[in-house]
Amino acid sequence: MSGVLPAFVSDEKAPPIRTTPLHALHVAAEGHMVPFGGWEMPLYYTATGILGEHRAVREGVGLFDVSHMGIVSIEGKGSAALLARRTPANALTTAPGRCRYSFFLDADARMIDDLIFTRLDEEAEPTSFLFVPNAGTTPRVLEVILQHRPEGCQVVRHNGEMAIIAVQGPKSRQLLEATYGWDLGLRPYTGGYYRFGEKGPRHFGKGFASRILNNGEAFVSRTGYTGELGYEVFVSAARSVELWRELVGKGAVPCGLGARDTLRMEKGFLLSGVDFHRDRTPVEAMMDRFLDLDHPFVGRDVLEKQRNEGRYARWTGILTDDPSVIPRHGSPILHDGTPVATVSSGCLSPTLHQGIALAYLPAELSTSGTRLEIEVRGRRTGAKVVPLPFVPNAPSPSAGPKPVHVP
Repeated sequence: MSGVLPAFVSDEKAPPIRTTPLHALHVAAEGHMVPFGGWEMPLYYTATGILGEHRAVREGVGLFDVSHMGIVSIEGKGSAALLARRTPANALTTAPGRCRYSFFLDADARMIDDLIFTRLDEEAEPTSFLFVPNAGTTPRVLEVILQHRPEGCQVVRHNGEMAIIAVQGPKSRQLLEATYGWDLGLRPYTGGYYRFGEKGPRHFGKGFASRILNNGEAFVSRTGYTGELGYEVFVSAARSVELWRELVGKGAVPCGLGARDTLRMEKGFLLSGVDFHRDRTPVEAMMDRFLDLDHPFVGRDVLEKQRNEGRYARWTGILTDDPSVIPRHGSPILHDGTPVATVSSGCLSPTLHQGIALAYLPAELSTSGTRLEIEVRGRRTGAKVVPLPFVPNAPSPSAGPKPVHVP
């Protein structure tokens, strides 16, 4: 598997645009570096490969450098109103420390990006947020945010001076607590500031950049993109190198984009630029649970009309019969011999040892158990629609609802 480039990786020898603060460590560890979203990132590491890294996250602890994601602070009067206008998540009613998975939509409600924002303050009116869009779409999203920000609202991107390390897997909490003394009894989709060697979390407040860069704190959120228990740690660029080395030294397995892709596919998670690229809505992606319809936002009328009419393709999981035929992005999907859709994401599931595919199917074909065919390089295999996720979520070791999709 490690010799196959996933759909999101270009095989063209385009020059890398940016590197993360951990780039030298990836190269030293024999990471297979590829261009992705304007950054040079590890696809996999020679010592482990995609399969080994996938298993490490499902069974123990995997470590991902996700510093290529946008790291943006939005602070000042009007910050919450700006986010509430531009995303279907109501930032005005978001509680302190709450992480919200949402979407950046155009006027036709088509997804430009999916993202996470987190409220960082405890004031009566929310005025401080951490905003994390995807790597390739960050410039476009920031352009729109800057165009519409109200007077007194500061928008600052921190890539380069900060890093994000995702610590994912059933033993992630145990490893982080043993290493840094933190109490990580966070509910899913929440976060807080931590000092190294202190339990925390500390009180929220303004000054995200100052707390990370000047006070040496970390912001830790219980989020991730694997469907396992996991945390994303925001630290200064200098501190990230030490943190990475410490966690690897205690048994965490470095993981690349390849394992990140197979892990998210097993959970039925969207990938920006592959499963949507300004051509699908959150309703079609079956993400209704993330839509707050209690406030006006760009694209709301379109979404409400789409939901009411019910005539839209639906994001669906498909399991193949023949494991030797591996679905890929763009593979034709047929019903009774007639093409009806194409695969948006597909792979051989390392957990199930079967081909899995994600696709937008016509509503009448999206029911679990529907029989289909998938064609890959002239070969066809039988397949059937199945519920998502392909691999169920493991029981949560702490209070709160089970984790759901976080990119």
